[in-house]
Amino acid sequence: MTKRIALYTRVSTDNQTTENQRRELIAVAERMGWEIVAEFEDQGISGAKGRDQRPAYDAMLKAVARREIDLVASWAVDRLGRSLQDLIGFLNEINAKGVDLYLHTQGLDTSTPSGRAMFGMLSVFADFEREMIRSRIKAGLARSTKRSGRPAIPPITIQQIERTLAQGLSINATARKHKVGVGTVHRIKVRMAQAA
Repeated sequence: MTKRIALYTRVSTDNQTTENQRRELIAVAERMGWEIVAEFEDQGISGAKGRDQRPAYDAMLKAVARREIDLVASWAVDRLGRSLQDLIGFLNEINAKGVDLYLHTQGLDTSTPSGRAMFGMLSVFADFEREMIRSRIKAGLARSTKRSGRPAIPPITIQQIERTLAQGLSINATARKHKVGVGTVHRIKVRMAQAA
C-alpha cells in the first residue's frame, strides 16, 4: 500500500523561502513511492512558537488526528520545534495515531526498525534533559538566600490583634487598625476559635 504523506516546511523569516526544503522532500517521496496528499507551510514563523501560533503545524496535527496521512515528512528536526522535548511530544502525538515521521537531514524514518530505535534514544535524551533542568533548579533554590513570600508578623502584633478581636471589633476594622491584611486577621480569628 502506498504511504499517504504530508510535507511540513517552515522558515523563520519572511525573506526566506521553503522551496529548497519542499523540492528535496518531493524528490524523496518520488524515490520512495510515497503519495503526497497534503503540504503544510509556516512562512516567517519561529520554531519556538507554540502550536497555537503556527497555523500550518496545527492544521497538520489535525490531519494526523483525522488519520488522513500515514507519514509526516520534514526537512529537519528544527523545522518542527526548537527543543528535544517539543520533538518527543510531537512524535508521541503522531505515533499515538499510527503516523510515522521522516526527517531528511537527520535520516530519521520511524517506519523502519532503526528509526524506531533512534526515536527511543531521543526519548531517553529528552528525559535526561528534563532531569538536568530539574536538578539545576533545585540546586539554584538551595543556594538562594532570599526568602519568598511576605515577612512574618511579629508575635507582639499577633497578640494585639487577638486582644482587639476579643474586644469585639470586626475583622475589617482590626485589619485597618493594625495595618495588616484582612486575610491575616481572619486566620488569627479562626486560630483563636479553634483554641477556645
